[in-house]
Amino acid sequence: MTDGLLPSSQQSSELWQPNRSASEWSQRIVKVIFGTFAFLSIGTTVGIVLTLVYETYEFFKLVPIWRFLTDLQWTPLFTDSQYGILVLISATFLTSFIALVIAIPLGILAAVCLSEYAPRGIRKWLKPALEILAGVPTVVFGYFALLFVTPILQTFIPGMGAFNGLSAGLVLGIAILPTIASLSEDAIYAVPQSLRQGSYALGATKRETITNVVLPAALSGIVASFILGVARAVGETMIVTLAAGQNPRLTLDPRVSIQTMTSFIVQVTKGDAPVGSIEFLTIFAVGMTLFLITLALNIFSFWFVRRFREKYE
Repeated sequence: MTDGLLPSSQQSSELWQPNRSASEWSQRIVKVIFGTFAFLSIGTTVGIVLTLVYETYEFFKLVPIWRFLTDLQWTPLFTDSQYGILVLISATFLTSFIALVIAIPLGILAAVCLSEYAPRGIRKWLKPALEILAGVPTVVFGYFALLFVTPILQTFIPGMGAFNGLSAGLVLGIAILPTIASLSEDAIYAVPQSLRQGSYALGATKRETITNVVLPAALSGIVASFILGVARAVGETMIVTLAAGQNPRLTLDPRVSIQTMTSFIVQVTKGDAPVGSIEFLTIFAVGMTLFLITLALNIFSFWFVRRFREKYE
């Protein structure tokens, strides 16, 4: 074959160049689709925040913010209206505190048991079984607190009301337990085996290795699970609405009926308050307060994880 019949090097590279036009078009379509969904999620978040800010501004045009922060009564639906948000905040923190007293120690123990003591085959079954609790509807937990836990508490605690903060907090702790246990277990399980082996090489026992090496190494992830559990406890609605009642009062007594921020929002949105009235605007002021609390918790969690996160090779 003569040289004139053979393609040149440039012609050969052009002949063997794959046709990627269809692939490039598909990539562009995928970018547009995913970008649209990302824009929708961000736009939805911005829209929610702007709605909260605007309606809260309308509320504070009618009620001074100083009165909102310092009044010691919360009766916005009465003729003699009082707007002391501290009443709802104290009830929210009371039920959340009781829940954390239950969920934090049980969650840590469950996480250590799953990651350090349970055989791999048993861990594979126990962890999904624990996470099933997170899928139970909270209305079920609420009726469980009202119809099962409260009658038991009434048998040995004098003065316990039918609606109370104690049973709501206890069951709320059970509800957030899978969140804390699962995330803490992931953080503990991610600690490199070399750290454990180094501790054993120095003569430490298994308990000493867990308490002095593994848990400090996983501290940032464990604290992040606590913060997430607090955020969920603060924002929980159905359990506290059904079990804690809807009686706003400034008290630290867990035996009596109280009203949290979320249960007040449920009460107003039933339709008793006309749209645009000051009673209706109070739900946005309460919602903004709840939003700021959870935002502060998330910012603290983000800072703590970045500040104390351990990096291993």
